[in-house]
Amino acid sequence: MNIKICTLILGLAAVPYSAQIKDSLAEKMLVYQLPNGGWGKQLNDKSVVNYNLAIDKNLLKKIKATGDDHATIDNNATSREINALIKLYKTTNNPEYLKSAEKGINYLLSMQYQNGGFPQYYPNTGLYRKQITYNDNAMINALTVLYNVAEGKNDFDVVDTKVKEKSKVAVQKGIDCILKTQVLQKGTPSIWGDQYNEITMQPDKARAFEPISLATGESVNIVKFLMMQPATPEIQKSIKSAISWFKVNKIEGYSYNVTKQNGKAVRILAEDKNSIIWARFYDINNNKPLFGDRDGSVKYNYNDVSEERRNGYSWFGDSPEKLIDKEYPKWAQKNNVVF
Repeated sequence: MNIKICTLILGLAAVPYSAQIKDSLAEKMLVYQLPNGGWGKQLNDKSVVNYNLAIDKNLLKKIKATGDDHATIDNNATSREINALIKLYKTTNNPEYLKSAEKGINYLLSMQYQNGGFPQYYPNTGLYRKQITYNDNAMINALTVLYNVAEGKNDFDVVDTKVKEKSKVAVQKGIDCILKTQVLQKGTPSIWGDQYNEITMQPDKARAFEPISLATGESVNIVKFLMMQPATPEIQKSIKSAISWFKVNKIEGYSYNVTKQNGKAVRILAEDKNSIIWARFYDINNNKPLFGDRDGSVKYNYNDVSEERRNGYSWFGDSPEKLIDKEYPKWAQKNNVVF
């Protein structure tokens, strides 16, 4: 969920705290922060966290009733708040915002597995929540926060030195996990799955319509994260292998768009000679596009998917195109990589 952050930049470095402004969004984030330092995407009654809502007595009661089991990195939760609070600390100089952000960063550090992976939720281990989760960029969002902390980038230079050192270790562990979980096909690295078993580090399924598979959108962002790192031989091999896989498995001559019909969103896959797309999921063994359904079944024909799932989930995308055509060549040239 994207949030528009409207703040007044006053240049308050030398202004006493008593005279500093308080940002309304940041103040709400302090209230929503859970005891363990994370944030949820939902409250105890399953209502969605919405920072546009005024916090009245009834909402405050719901927030206070929400426990640590709701803390998650899914749907940008926790990383979103940390990023916002760091920026708002820069513009307000309010130490409570930095304190809250650092508590959130420590939550991320505490949830990381020894193997470097991040679960979708912590400490909640129900269902698929304990799996290593690349889905919806959960792990990459968390690692990007820790990378910014470790490198002092994007306003994160204000974070405590001890937290920075811990973040450096966490980022390296995360990179090791990424390299280990890149799916091998007959010994050749391909791309990554959405979820992995937290112990075996093998691809796993999550929701009924999210089967064991290769996930293109998430893999694009994994590659982008690796491109931010020093170009070691291992990282170069990983990136080049993923790019090769994307090139081979593109779907030419089709477009995928969302339109409105009778007030409802309808997703349409149509022939278009000028378009290139990729399926969201591919069979982990033979690279055929695949589609999951509510009943847990796997379909290999898009039109066989139930209408509810066909229109309620995004099954194709074009994000690898920019990665292949622009971002990868730029990275390769910068790092003297032959491609």
